[in-house]
Amino acid sequence: MTLPLVDLLVIIAYLVGMVLFGCSFYFKKRSASEYSTGGGRLPSWAVGMSIFATFVSSISFLALPGNAYMSNWNGFVFSLSIPFASFVAVKLFVPLYRSIDSISAYHYLETRFGPWARVYGSVCYLLTQVARMGAIMYLLALPMNALFGWSIPAIIIVTGVCVMLYAVMGGIEAVIWTDAVQGIILIVGALACVGIILFSMPDGVTQLFEIASASDKFSLGSFSANVSDSTFWVVLVYGLFINLQNYGIDQNYVQRYFTAKTQKEAIFSTWLGSLLYVPISLLFFFIGTALFAYYQAQPGLLPASLRASGMADKVFPHFIVHGLPVGITGLLIASIFAAGMSTVSTSINSSATVITVDYYKRFFHKSASGRESMKSMYLASLVMGILGIVAALAMTRVKSALDAWWALSSIFSGGMLGLFLLGIFSRKVKSFDAGIGVVAGILVICWASLSPVYFADGDWVSFKSPFHANLAIVIGTTTIFLVGFLVSKLFGENRISLLQDKFTEKGRNKVSR
Repeated sequence: MTLPLVDLLVIIAYLVGMVLFGCSFYFKKRSASEYSTGGGRLPSWAVGMSIFATFVSSISFLALPGNAYMSNWNGFVFSLSIPFASFVAVKLFVPLYRSIDSISAYHYLETRFGPWARVYGSVCYLLTQVARMGAIMYLLALPMNALFGWSIPAIIIVTGVCVMLYAVMGGIEAVIWTDAVQGIILIVGALACVGIILFSMPDGVTQLFEIASASDKFSLGSFSANVSDSTFWVVLVYGLFINLQNYGIDQNYVQRYFTAKTQKEAIFSTWLGSLLYVPISLLFFFIGTALFAYYQAQPGLLPASLRASGMADKVFPHFIVHGLPVGITGLLIASIFAAGMSTVSTSINSSATVITVDYYKRFFHKSASGRESMKSMYLASLVMGILGIVAALAMTRVKSALDAWWALSSIFSGGMLGLFLLGIFSRKVKSFDAGIGVVAGILVICWASLSPVYFADGDWVSFKSPFHANLAIVIGTTTIFLVGFLVSKLFGENRISLLQDKFTEKGRNKVSR
């Protein structure tokens, strides 16, 4: 279809404005530290809006309405866990990170368990970010595909390059300030969309609630104890662990704790960014439910191709293109770009920080100059952006981007939250104990994630995991913590004695030679 001039101007103005605004930070003289922290002088409200915008992403803007359209509000239970996770973060993690002399979240793991733990945590983080960027850029391409008929791979590549441009050039200051603007844009866009749907129902607003209630669209899911289905409890526990990981050990968020001026402002930013997401995510679920009622009342407005199973992610983009007035369509397209670009730019910058601090300066060039560190940051940002684009192209083959992202985040996270909690809550656990816990956790995660595929039937069906795929992170985290703790309790003294005997024997052999 041909895009009205007003909508086209809105989209172009947004894209050009964001890229130029972000790139303008390139001309500020800065060190590698300022590139990652902004000099620790950014206002708390902007940091909080950046945390919010990072959390929203196009996963929320498109996949959450698609999920609600296809089923119910079961996914919203994930958001209900956020206040609990935020409380733990501001009481435990924010003070911890502000007290250590490293911007990397994974530096702490090395201080507790040695270099292997730092590598393990950072690798898990980087894999998670590649999967996250892939899901986000794929969902970012859907409305443009519906609007112009362009190929999704081409859209992914073009938009990915645009995000990379200002994320690489501008550093964390560009990311946070563009996030703040993008957060406001996406909230305005979502509110405008809700208002239009509500007043477009043929028989008034009440018709929407009647249709949705009749189809049980407001349900939060089953309250049964079945761990193999996406029940209320499964999603709540999954959300608690994921959000503890997000606000507690994810470099995307930890890095923002250093950009605020003081610890008090860092805590305020965390509360602002996390609690703002709860009502906004509710808004996205309501959009999906409203669209269901809208097209149930007017079935002729939805093409038959979008009524098929697995097409829910494309219903909202279709409404944006065909159901909104001129000007508002451009605003919603800009909102979707805002949601996606804010998260991808954050992942690029934070991943580059991890690569530079945890690998380049730790293992390859410990005495790197400021210029050499900046070169590493630029190169790492570029590489991560390219990997994100490749992952997005792979996402075009999945049935539901939201389900794929949730499953991949559970797998790649590797239960590293358990390793952090082990280090914080049990001072007697040593490197050996934690290593045994991690090995056990990885094996359990592989079993929980892969057994439903490889042991689905036949003689090996009894080895199939009874747990829902999202619980992989839960059981992985729990396994690492419990196994590490128990090994230290059961074999701690024996382990120390054996190591002492071993080193004593080596010393004697050395002397005898």
